[in-house]
Amino acid sequence: MDKWKKTIMHMGAYPAALGKWVLLGGIIGVAGGVIGSLFHIGVNYATAIRGAHPWILYLLPVGGLAIVGLYKLCHLEGKGTNAIIESVHFGESVPILLVPVIFVSTVITHLCGGSAGREGAALQIGGGLGFQAGKLLRLGEKDLPLATLCGMSGVFAALFGTPLTATVFALEVISVGVLYYAGLVPCITAAMAAFGVSTLMGVEPTRFAVAMPPVTLETMVPVVALAILCAVVSILFCKGLHWTERLLDRGFRSPWVRVLAGSVLLIGMSLLTNGDYNGAGMDVIARALAGEANGWAWLLKILFTAVTIGCGFKGGEVVPSFFVGAAFGCFMGGLLGLPAGFGGAIGLVAVFCGAVNCPVASVLLSVELFGSAGAPYFAVACALSYLLSGYCGLYSSQTILYSKLRAEFINVRTHE
Repeated sequence: MDKWKKTIMHMGAYPAALGKWVLLGGIIGVAGGVIGSLFHIGVNYATAIRGAHPWILYLLPVGGLAIVGLYKLCHLEGKGTNAIIESVHFGESVPILLVPVIFVSTVITHLCGGSAGREGAALQIGGGLGFQAGKLLRLGEKDLPLATLCGMSGVFAALFGTPLTATVFALEVISVGVLYYAGLVPCITAAMAAFGVSTLMGVEPTRFAVAMPPVTLETMVPVVALAILCAVVSILFCKGLHWTERLLDRGFRSPWVRVLAGSVLLIGMSLLTNGDYNGAGMDVIARALAGEANGWAWLLKILFTAVTIGCGFKGGEVVPSFFVGAAFGCFMGGLLGLPAGFGGAIGLVAVFCGAVNCPVASVLLSVELFGSAGAPYFAVACALSYLLSGYCGLYSSQTILYSKLRAEFINVRTHE
């Protein structure tokens, strides 16, 4: 009798878990969809205002000081995407104030012309939202990380309109080499719910129309060459951001002085260029995927983003990695004999993959952004970029559990 009772209880645990996480994932996803959509609208509105009033660029020092002051006032210095990753790893608390502070700070950065993306902020907003929702619902220490992952998936999906990528990215980015499969149902529920909410709120999914050549060996060879080069670019991108941050930190110990110095430098660089490198640069990405890109645009974007993030402005690094990859791929792909727009698409996905160490999410991203016709090319490019980018990465709290070279457990952090 006891055996049957245990069997029934064991079997009942699965539908109970399903119901629990569909409900919780849905709640967190809806909340993430609303906040993520408002964030998307806010960033776009800020970008439009700056475009209509170029003089706002000169307010960069004011915006930078406001961000530093906001973080000091709320005791959030040093809190960022790494704090969210560590929350999942070690169960550390995510401050509730991180959600509104990173929201406002990222909008200020885009309004004033800093070179940053949105997804780093999205992961922080989503992770903070999920963690606090889990605390409110009194989830245990084993379930709280899953709630955090739900929030990350939800806000990411709302921003980009890529629910499959959002689901796997949240599960994959924490510990490279291991997927948190227990989070699959919660995260995909949250991502789909958030995606649905964002659609209702008028946020258009990010999609690009790029012609994909038939899968042939003749085309695959230059794709392989481009992917290898993109791995190198992803290393330059990650190293450039981290080196610049350390350099500015050593040169200007005071965060107030650091952000002022960075602001002056950004204004000077902006006046010497055409404005393509301020903000996220989605318009430049679109042009690169249409086959039009300056040969040095990718390098300039690395420089602008490194100074922006390094001196204290807020945002994300993923959209800049899209910019860098698309611009580099468009330029180099043309030299390798590929259609320039197709080269830009390969570059976008390959540099992203090398920077975040998430090959599965990167392949899904290619399908959601460009369709499935070129999936074999993107899969090969992601595999090569993942391997050849080594143990570099955007997030220093990201753990590489298994070696990229052999079937060996290594458990190291990126940059080690």
